[in-house]
Amino acid sequence: MSDYNRSFNGEAKIKLTQLINEGMQVLNEVDTLNEGLNETVKAIAEELEIKAATLKKAIKIAHKAKLGETNRDHDELNTILETVGKTL
Repeated sequence: MSDYNRSFNGEAKIKLTQLINEGMQVLNEVDTLNEGLNETVKAIAEELEIKAATLKKAIKIAHKAKLGETNRDHDELNTILETVGKTL
């Protein structure tokens, strides 16, 4: 049993209940949208003969607007691999 012993007054209870209910609704919507996106990615990947994981990664990079950073990271990795004689 927990040692936590705090009670919430009526107004706090209402706010917490509303927050939890709205949070659950948002997370359910996110899950539904993610399922739809995954299905779309899979269909496009099959059609274009591209790995779904590659398309998902492209989406995440585009969403975070980190293409330049990702390219720099890849450039650095390529330089390291070339240095040790492991070219791609």
